[in-house]
Amino acid sequence: MPIRAVLWDIDDTIFDYANADRVGMSRHLGDVGLPDGYASVEEALAAWKRITDVHWARVAAGLTDFEGQRRDRVREFLGAPGMTDDEAGEWFGRHIAHYEAAWALFPDTLPVLDLLARDYRHAVLSNSSLANQERKLRTLGVLDRFEAVVCAVELGVSKPEAGAFLAACEAIGLPPEEVAYVGDQPDIDARGATEAGLTGIWLDRAQVGGRPELTRITGLDQLAPLLRGDTRFGAPSTFG
Repeated sequence: MPIRAVLWDIDDTIFDYANADRVGMSRHLGDVGLPDGYASVEEALAAWKRITDVHWARVAAGLTDFEGQRRDRVREFLGAPGMTDDEAGEWFGRHIAHYEAAWALFPDTLPVLDLLARDYRHAVLSNSSLANQERKLRTLGVLDRFEAVVCAVELGVSKPEAGAFLAACEAIGLPPEEVAYVGDQPDIDARGATEAGLTGIWLDRAQVGGRPELTRITGLDQLAPLLRGDTRFGAPSTFG
């Protein structure tokens, strides 16, 4: 059955989240100073990334909410468990200003959206919140490229659970076998989508490799040939 729509992850797939977060936090630390306990900015940035991953996993598991994970990240990063919600929120808000100033799409995002616009429908499935991701896409100038934006915070179920992928398919009125999902995480995105009945595609920008059971590309310029060359996706891709 041919693929009729592409579902997209956002962060580190079409939007360069890692760079924006790193640049934003670097600039923020330049303003507020290096917190106690860190020997260098690089050490602090590595800790921030690790803490972010931990607390996003808590959101996915239903252990906290979107705003709560932001405040908890600040408390852990600063080693200040007694910070009030207002204090942690204010600190995070100053970081957000720098982070948002660094927002950018990957260079291959607009070309592939333009190339695929005529032949495929497009929607988003993200493990973030709807308000956050709609605002991001609007600021980046691509919100109108997607007919639906589906987010885990509102769904109450997160990738890689099948329910998240199936809800996104339902939002665009297509069965999963007619939908491809593109994301940067091999398990959360590609494997999760595949197990839910979609065609999961791992965008391996870092060229980590491995995982021969997954369909893999290393850049979005490879997506159109993949879709048009074998819409059945009978075997993992050899791209990259």
